[in-house]
Amino acid sequence: MTTVVIGGTAGIGLEFARSRAAAGRAVVISGRDADRANKAAADIGARAVIVDLADPKSIAGALAGVGNVDELVLLAIDRDSNSVKGYDIDRAIGLTTIKLVSYIETVHTLLPRMTPDAAVVLFGGRAKDKPYPGSTTVSTINGGVIGMVNTLAIELAPIRVNAIHPGIVGDSPYWAAKPVELLDGYRARTPTGVLATMADVVDAIDFLLRNKSMNGQQIGIDGGWMLT
Repeated sequence: MTTVVIGGTAGIGLEFARSRAAAGRAVVISGRDADRANKAAADIGARAVIVDLADPKSIAGALAGVGNVDELVLLAIDRDSNSVKGYDIDRAIGLTTIKLVSYIETVHTLLPRMTPDAAVVLFGGRAKDKPYPGSTTVSTINGGVIGMVNTLAIELAPIRVNAIHPGIVGDSPYWAAKPVELLDGYRARTPTGVLATMADVVDAIDFLLRNKSMNGQQIGIDGGWMLT
């Protein structure tokens, strides 16, 4: 069984790829930086491909050497702060291209190689539900993932397509670097009293990939934070 992780060189993507490799799966991870991707792949026993989602026309060539695909996880993203008042068109186009155009182009490229029982997991985020200052582009794109899942689940059938929308993942590289006081504030607002972890998200990815009745679903991972 082969698992392809687009954006698998760090954080949640790397942790998921590591778990699949440890289970004896053939794993392909992608990244934009060749040195970083090759090092990450060597560390976990995977294969690296260099894919730049900012250039969707290059994706087909970059993935040409990938064989049959049983599992496809797309979680590569650039973080951005872009308000309406100070709107940066280039940054907005770049982020929109990465997620809404290149996610679909990646699926398009690999579709002929997907096995009949294949499954796809896309990543959005809770900013679609709870925007924050500067999240206009991010919130809009993550909302677009909902539509992407709905149409792909129909077009790709019987291949299953689902999405994960993480909230604050406390031990991810991005959030772990934040001030302790900030994280404590988020933790205090979370009904479970703890922030989501990368292991929680990895477990959710696994569930969506293996449970054959999960299709066209949007799963939030936030410990109930959205309820407060």
